[in-house]
Amino acid sequence: MAFAGELVRTLFSRKWWWVTLIVIALMALFARLGFWQLDRLAQRRAANAQLIAAIESAPIDLNADAGTYASLSPGEVPTDLANYDVIGSGHYDFDNQRILKLQNWSGRAGVNLITPFVLDGTDLVVLVDRGWIPDAEYAAGNDFAEGTGTQTIDGYVALTETLLRRTAESVVPADTGIELFRVDIAAIQEGMPYTLLPFYVKLTPPEGESPTLPIPIAKEVDLSEGPHLDYAFQWFIFSFGLGIAYVVYIIRRLRMESAGHTQTTP
Repeated sequence: MAFAGELVRTLFSRKWWWVTLIVIALMALFARLGFWQLDRLAQRRAANAQLIAAIESAPIDLNADAGTYASLSPGEVPTDLANYDVIGSGHYDFDNQRILKLQNWSGRAGVNLITPFVLDGTDLVVLVDRGWIPDAEYAAGNDFAEGTGTQTIDGYVALTETLLRRTAESVVPADTGIELFRVDIAAIQEGMPYTLLPFYVKLTPPEGESPTLPIPIAKEVDLSEGPHLDYAFQWFIFSFGLGIAYVVYIIRRLRMESAGHTQTTP
């Protein structure tokens, strides 16, 4: 007990107090980073649960059920609706097609075709990402505007894309023209002659077929938990390890000083 008291007094003595405070601050920082990684892990697990629910659910029939979401703004759409499969019948409005720039497929630069799809038997229109085409095809004016009759779509829900920082608007302009840098449905709505659904649809690639232009982008399915738990353990180890190393160092200094004092005492 006497040694423990001496250790505490030394840690907060005039000579060592500022070092002790720095060590405590660093330990708190490392621990906070560990808890942050645990928060990230909880978010990843929640996202995985949402993705599993979307995969296991029956497809949403846009012709019958999309009216449920028609009154919502893009920002009001539940985030857990993302990745739900959808089906629908109707026809494309190629006259109001948009181009999503700066897209890549297998390392090749290109654009995605964003086309309004008018749902049969309703007054609803949903934007459909029909897939990727190379920059050369777009430069040549090929917009793949085939098929003017009734068609069926099979895809999955994607949520509107917005900028989190207004200052970035000067770098990435708003989506008000034919060429887009993001699928911001509220901004695209300004140039459309009808009301859009508050989410858009990405077409599902057909199974077992060679990709043909435009190439639909497959749903990303990654149910791993990532490295967050390992990172959390690392930060907690750094926190406790730093504290233990500092205390051990002070203990050794006290023993050295004590041994030196004993040797010099007659």
